[in-house]
Amino acid sequence: MKAFMRTALAAAAIATVTFMSHVAFAESKGKIYYMVPTLLDEFQTASVDALTKFMKDVGYEVVSLNADNKTDLQQSQMNDVINLKPKAIIMAAVDFNAITPSIEKARAAGIPVMIFDRQITSTKTDLTSVAGTVEIGHIAADQIQGLLKTKNGAVKGKVLQVLGDPSDPYTLDIQKGFEEKMKAFPDVKIISLPAMQWEASNAGTIVSDQMVANPDIDLIFVHAAHLAVAAQAALEAKGKKPGDVMLVSSNGAPVGLDLIRKGWEQVEVEQPLFAQAAALAMFADKIANKEEIKAGSYDVLGLKSELTIESWGPNIKIPGAAITKDNVDDPKFWGNMKAPDTKIEPVK
Repeated sequence: MKAFMRTALAAAAIATVTFMSHVAFAESKGKIYYMVPTLLDEFQTASVDALTKFMKDVGYEVVSLNADNKTDLQQSQMNDVINLKPKAIIMAAVDFNAITPSIEKARAAGIPVMIFDRQITSTKTDLTSVAGTVEIGHIAADQIQGLLKTKNGAVKGKVLQVLGDPSDPYTLDIQKGFEEKMKAFPDVKIISLPAMQWEASNAGTIVSDQMVANPDIDLIFVHAAHLAVAAQAALEAKGKKPGDVMLVSSNGAPVGLDLIRKGWEQVEVEQPLFAQAAALAMFADKIANKEEIKAGSYDVLGLKSELTIESWGPNIKIPGAAITKDNVDDPKFWGNMKAPDTKIEPVK
């Protein structure tokens, strides 16, 4: 009798597992391949986690392929993925120009291609999700105005702006937005210098040299958190303590949040990684089913975002947010390395 019961229970368990796997299979809408340029930094690893989580919310399985920063490898991966005929491809390119023929080949095969993080404007794509980089510059300017006013009694003083590589439109857009907003304050002198190739060591050298040439610098604004680390080291080497020279950064990486906690950095303007990923998931059904995407304002994880129809296709631009000591531990910021629990709902 006991043997019979064990057999019956085992059969029931197998039937349950089989039924549940059929249900799970039935609910899956298919695979979406994410072409990752590299996994050498936290932004990229967090993007894999976020896209996997958000796409699962709307019924898709994400398979990530790491190109290890090699253009030829990403091209080869694209050829392999096209043969697999997935529901869609998400592209974060190693080389924008080199990957264009592969994108065109995928779309010619009927596979939609979504672009994550950096615009590719040289060919048609099905949806691009990017940070509002000019807007990041605007937010940084607002924050810096407040910091200067608190320190100097008015919006005046000297600001060292350390850009990334001047060939990268990401940093040029941040500079554009920042300087647009600062034009109203002629008593603020801005010294702008590029850290070539986004090298932290170059940023450190700039800060070290400028603290000698301009010892009265009130604030340093760098365009990435890893550059802020080099700036902090250069300041400390000059005998400065946290807060002696204010520091503002953009992109929201974990190292930037740590500098805020330690008092070296006052503001980190986040690049909205989680919302950029969530936006692709919101429109995944429309992309996969080749339905029209309409221009307009959309709420993406609480951020008011604008979708426009550009010559290269639909483009959704998502603003950043200011991180300070008051909200630095909020899990909504990607630098805390945990995708939010918010369940993404498809756009109807």
